[in-house]
Amino acid sequence: MSDKSFEAVKLRLEEITFEEPFDLIVAIANGGIVPAALLNQKLGLDLQLLKLNLRDSQQRQLYDKPRLLEQINFDVQGKTILLVEDRVKTGNTLNFAKDLLLEAGAKTIKTFAVNGKADYCLYDELCFRFPWILEL
Repeated sequence: MSDKSFEAVKLRLEEITFEEPFDLIVAIANGGIVPAALLNQKLGLDLQLLKLNLRDSQQRQLYDKPRLLEQINFDVQGKTILLVEDRVKTGNTLNFAKDLLLEAGAKTIKTFAVNGKADYCLYDELCFRFPWILEL
């Protein structure tokens, strides 16, 4: 089993290379916010939030399909976007987000996930505990 400490995740983020230049990072909120912020530090790009909901905080599915909670209020027209999510299980949320951004005029979208299947990912494991999740 691989190391999933914050330092290990940070090191993998520092080492990852991207094939293309991006104009914008879009985080799927809420899960994609922390990894997108770390990528923002690495790439120095503008970071925007796409507010969607499909699962609760315990990762139980709430709806049949993802829901847009707030309209896209940032410019994606003609931009190459790095779309960031923490975990990709089925790909439903990621694909829904990609479709929304393409409909809004994005030129190209590449996906990033800390864990799961995406264009770029750090891990692809069945059981993954994010080191930034607080136990309250």
